Amino acid sequence: MKEYTDVDILNMKKITCKIAGDYLKIAPMAVAIGMRRDKLPIGVAVQKDGNSKWSYYIVAERLVAYKHGNLNENLIDDIEKKLDKIIENFSLFRDDLIVLLKNKG
Repeated sequence: MKEYTDVDILNMKKITCKIAGDYLKIAPMAVAIGMRRDKLPIGVAVQKDGNSKWSYYIVAERLVAYKHGNLNENLIDDIEKKLDKIIENFSLFRDDLIVLLKNKG
């Protein structure tokens, strides 16, 4: 299990369940299940349409705040806005990819 500092986490572009698990000192599966069940408020878990695969979007600031017990309403509101933007961008990317794949075939 690798140890990460708050600064390490805040400087990461993408945080996986493995990284979050190492940081929180819990199993990566505990991170995934906690996020799926809305018990671990560090980001969002999204199930892909029509299959059993999940995607996890972990927000660095929220992960650090959760570890230190500092999640407050202002921070959560700001994080929720960032998550909404991430989800919006992901949806646009997915739509563009679908169009590209249809045009290729």
